[in-house]
Amino acid sequence: MRIYFKELTFRTHKRRELVDITSEVERAVAESGVANGICLVFAPHATAAIIANEHEPGLMSDMLRKVEEEYPWDGRWEHNRIDDNAAAHLASAFIGSARVFPVKNGRIVRGTWQNIFLVELDGPRSYRRVIVEVLGE
Repeated sequence: MRIYFKELTFRTHKRRELVDITSEVERAVAESGVANGICLVFAPHATAAIIANEHEPGLMSDMLRKVEEEYPWDGRWEHNRIDDNAAAHLASAFIGSARVFPVKNGRIVRGTWQNIFLVELDGPRSYRRVIVEVLGE
């Protein structure tokens, strides 16, 4: 079994935003040399998440609006007594910091309209990491 590990870095520009990382993840899978296996995409942050969905501006706006509705920045969160970013922590925990994709014939398997996004929930940040780990034969 082959195991390939790559760390990607990104800069974000808004408090909440979607960063399309599909091409970087696909490049890592190609570099891995794995023909068939799985690809883990993981954001090692307590205030960021990973999703797969369509890269359509209206839908992207809708997703961010839904995050704001569910996890409003000005909510009465207990954690805000310590640090003013409870909404980001909550959104990350419920959205999820990782996704796993199949790898077949050296390519990540995703739906026609599925792109991979880093979800920034507490930006802007000058440094966000995404780990891509590819395992297989």
